[in-house]
Amino acid sequence: MDILKRNHVTVLGSGDRTMVFGHGFGCDQEMWRLVAPRFAGRFRVVLFDYVGSGRSALDQYDPAKYAHLNGYASDLLDVMDALQLKDAVFVGHSVSSMIGALASIRRPDYFSRIIMVGPSPRYLNDLPDYYGGFDREDIDELLEMMQLNFSGWASYMAPAAMKNTERAELAKELERQFASRDPRIARQFAEVTFYCDCRDILSEVTVPTLILQCSEDSIAPIEVGDFLHRNLHDSTLNRMTAKGHYPQLSQPDETFSLIAEYLTVL
Repeated sequence: MDILKRNHVTVLGSGDRTMVFGHGFGCDQEMWRLVAPRFAGRFRVVLFDYVGSGRSALDQYDPAKYAHLNGYASDLLDVMDALQLKDAVFVGHSVSSMIGALASIRRPDYFSRIIMVGPSPRYLNDLPDYYGGFDREDIDELLEMMQLNFSGWASYMAPAAMKNTERAELAKELERQFASRDPRIARQFAEVTFYCDCRDILSEVTVPTLILQCSEDSIAPIEVGDFLHRNLHDSTLNRMTAKGHYPQLSQPDETFSLIAEYLTVL
């Protein structure tokens, strides 16, 4: 199947350099609508949906392939290969940060920079040495809720992840995103995301990386950003004033400015 159709690829702008934006769990490329187009004056901007998300070809979803984040990394590399991209800037939100890291290990020539927004290599605690933010019981309960009451899970999870309680419309938008997903696919993506452990591969990432760490992020706490900064060879850590796990929605100006500043400095 045509990769560009399979992953619902959108291309904006026509600069000499390319930026590729990857969305997180439970969402699609629309989550970047307030940030990505602002780069189109200087970059060729590429957005896409992972298979199983957004307007991708749902009939191409293979539970065996997507039982590991490497399946999603293959999606990303397929898109970059179809567009013949080299030395692209990859901007990944949440779990897409680790998907980008995995893809860069396989094809480092495709990447010039990786920008991780709210990343985590491991969501589960591995105490006393590692704090990821969740105990296994927390994730087990979340997955059970998704299976028994998917809409209830969406209405519970969205405000907890978004924060910004004074702006209820943000949580409502996220809830609609979550609720519009195929429940079976969403649950497997959640399981793959929250049980992943990418700590051991960080030393293999050779691409310079910017880590954007949100404040009051219940999904990827500050300790996680610090861990990534210590373990990624060529990384820059920038703490954001944006609260919650979705700064591209809650603080698009800050998100754009920090990315633009990093790319300009380098």
